[in-house]
Amino acid sequence: MLQDTDWQHRTVLLSEAIDAVFHRLDGVYVDGTYGRGGHSRALLARLAPTGRLLAFDKDPEAVAAGQALAAADRRFAILHDSFADMAEALSACGLSRVDGVLLDLGVSSPQIDNPERGFSFRFDAPLDMRMDTSRGETAADFLARASERQIAEVISDYGEERFAVPIAKAIVAGREGGAAVRTTFELSQIVARAVKTREPGQNPATRTFQALRIHVNAELQALERGLSAALGLLAPGGRLAVISFHSLEDRIVKTFIARESREQVDPRAPSLYAPPKVMKLLALGRIKASEAEVRANPRARSATLRVAERSVLQDVSV
Repeated sequence: MLQDTDWQHRTVLLSEAIDAVFHRLDGVYVDGTYGRGGHSRALLARLAPTGRLLAFDKDPEAVAAGQALAAADRRFAILHDSFADMAEALSACGLSRVDGVLLDLGVSSPQIDNPERGFSFRFDAPLDMRMDTSRGETAADFLARASERQIAEVISDYGEERFAVPIAKAIVAGREGGAAVRTTFELSQIVARAVKTREPGQNPATRTFQALRIHVNAELQALERGLSAALGLLAPGGRLAVISFHSLEDRIVKTFIARESREQVDPRAPSLYAPPKVMKLLALGRIKASEAEVRANPRARSATLRVAERSVLQDVSV
């Protein structure tokens, strides 16, 4: 079996994200997506001895890597869990407020580059795609039992693929003919035959693979839950920093920050009796990777960092 050390992971927007989220030497911070620890190690380098950092990851390999850091630094702990459940997990640790939450979304380089994980059409491997390999349905399992309509909806909604229907038809036709899709190459070949045109330089299977990965890991649902959990945990002045890698993720983050950065008025009640709820967040900006970083790490090209700060005004509804 190939080892995790065979793949290198370059943390995207490292200094920008740490600068954005960090503001208290003795603060309590959350790294919602540990990956291979780039952001966590950078945060720990700035934290005072009394500071604390809790990290989450669904990937058992990432958690195993993080446990070595936890053994070496008592300020740090890592949990095998989704950041969507951070409120419950932190409550169990006796924490109800944090000074910053950092989310680096998507998949890490070790996950993409390890053929055994089944995330990439560049290698022939079992079509798995689970971030948490200890539980849940694989992409192959989903394609083996889902209806043509369900498959088409996933590929269309999460991959924004205009050929979703012919791709789904081809997958189901193969399955009914005794050739269910079980490997990455089998899927990429089906997609290549069904997709008639594609943007220059892009593999025809790109959108389909993205869609299945998002569906299998319930990524967008987890993001929505995680953002709400982070808002509830942030202390006044606390920072939220989120790095996204495609438009579906970024749209959710952008909409959430915009919604929580407005005063909310109930139009059904007179203002005398129902004053507006104060805004909960202050949007601090949007950051893209520099040209130098993109040259060094092409995967940084699509990254977008959005930052917001918890309002110092208290809202009793939270």
